[in-house]
Amino acid sequence: MIPKHMNGHGNGSALSSAQWDSVDHVLLDLDGTLLDLDFDNHFWQVLVPRVWGAVRGLDEAAAARELQPRFAACLGTLPWYSTEYWSRELGLDIAALKREDADRIRWLPGAQRFLAEARARGKQLVLLTNAHPEALAIKHERTDVLTHFDHSYSSHTLGAPKEDARFWQALRAVLPHDPARCLFADDSATVLRAAHQAGIGLVRAIRRPDSVRQAHAHEEFCAVDALVELLEPAAG
Repeated sequence: MIPKHMNGHGNGSALSSAQWDSVDHVLLDLDGTLLDLDFDNHFWQVLVPRVWGAVRGLDEAAAARELQPRFAACLGTLPWYSTEYWSRELGLDIAALKREDADRIRWLPGAQRFLAEARARGKQLVLLTNAHPEALAIKHERTDVLTHFDHSYSSHTLGAPKEDARFWQALRAVLPHDPARCLFADDSATVLRAAHQAGIGLVRAIRRPDSVRQAHAHEEFCAVDALVELLEPAAG
């Protein structure tokens, strides 16, 4: 059973100086941790059903109902995150559609400040994403996100999604690091569990991955609304 971490709020959510000193690598998720998940939620829940349904004479709601079980069957697997897979499955150019909707791609509040201050503390910054390389390239075009990192790894190049223990095993083979001296932040409880089980020393959940939707509860792990809350001086 995963031990329940204190779910702090306000300054209590910040890392203490001792905790920062115990970290060599800061491992960060992309969508919902650094970038606003509103883009992906709108893309898959609104835009794709609208476009896919239009060529089949279905309205957006009917198309969404038909697509939902196909999406659900792939959750937590590499195909779910693959632009190539869904282009084949749906007969759409998913990458081109993402570029058409790219105005929605934006940083979450405080994310860039967190990256700058983590860098100033001398930490190695590592992006760990389930995003397909095509999707990552589109997001980098809009945000220059990769310029903030020392290393970047997609689950598609490591052969397993972050939800899978094999991802974390593959990461150890390509990135020399001590898991116990890593901080990892993500918005997915399933991914956070996998990171914890892989021995990651500090695991933090993001409660507000989508700026226009309700916050996640995150009962199992210490959680913050946004990464920047980890920077504030810890009380006491």
